Amino acid sequence: MKILLVGDIVGRPGREAVKKLLPGLVKKKNIEFVVANGENAAGGSGMTPAISEELLSYGIDVLTSGDHIWKKKEIMDYIATSRNLLRPLNYPKEAPGWGSTVVKSKNNFTIAVVNLAGRVFMSPLECPFRTVAEEVKKLKERTSIIVVDFHAEATSEKIALGWHLDGKVSALIGTHTHVQTADEKILPEGTAYITDAGMTGPFDGVIGRKKEQILTRFITEIPIRFEMAEGDIRLNGVIVDVDEKTGKALAIERVEAKLKER
Repeated sequence: MKILLVGDIVGRPGREAVKKLLPGLVKKKNIEFVVANGENAAGGSGMTPAISEELLSYGIDVLTSGDHIWKKKEIMDYIATSRNLLRPLNYPKEAPGWGSTVVKSKNNFTIAVVNLAGRVFMSPLECPFRTVAEEVKKLKERTSIIVVDFHAEATSEKIALGWHLDGKVSALIGTHTHVQTADEKILPEGTAYITDAGMTGPFDGVIGRKKEQILTRFITEIPIRFEMAEGDIRLNGVIVDVDEKTGKALAIERVEAKLKER
């Protein structure tokens, strides 16, 4: 079966890309399940209940997130009850929401999705290595198909977790940097891996923001409010082909689709 994992959806342009590009991609590539990171879908930082429901209506099965998921206060009650919008599993247990979920694909296969956050150059959360190992043991009792979104800054931490989970999960996909890497591979024990799936949103700026404002910040060091860029809208992600019986990855393919200019 083919699973599409969509890189960080950024703001309205990113949502527009999902709305207009996802259906065609699903049809063309025979996608049976879609996971997307949506932590920046609301104005470029955070998520709201309405936007979560919007993205799910476009054909996304599970939304993952990261350190920006808490930016909009209205998400708190929603994430506490939703099993289709995840927060990182290694947040303290007192944080609302779930870090993993088990759902059915379009062809009725059982799939587990796990969301993790890194600690290098980020908040000092629970150890993602120990946390995910314990969770995978539990999930293996329900399904052999397990997909992990590791929302982390450091490439070394992502690569290390890939080796840590090789043969234990179907795919370990990195998110957070908004820059798609070219290191997609199948690890020796059958886990699909890429350091970062990339960004879904406007590419005529700096990781989704207006380049003029980002340049001003770098040059002057004066804090400035960043606004969304608007042009060159693309959808980044990867397609992982998984053996339904064993849960092993058979192939991984990088994806980039571009929205036609209006």
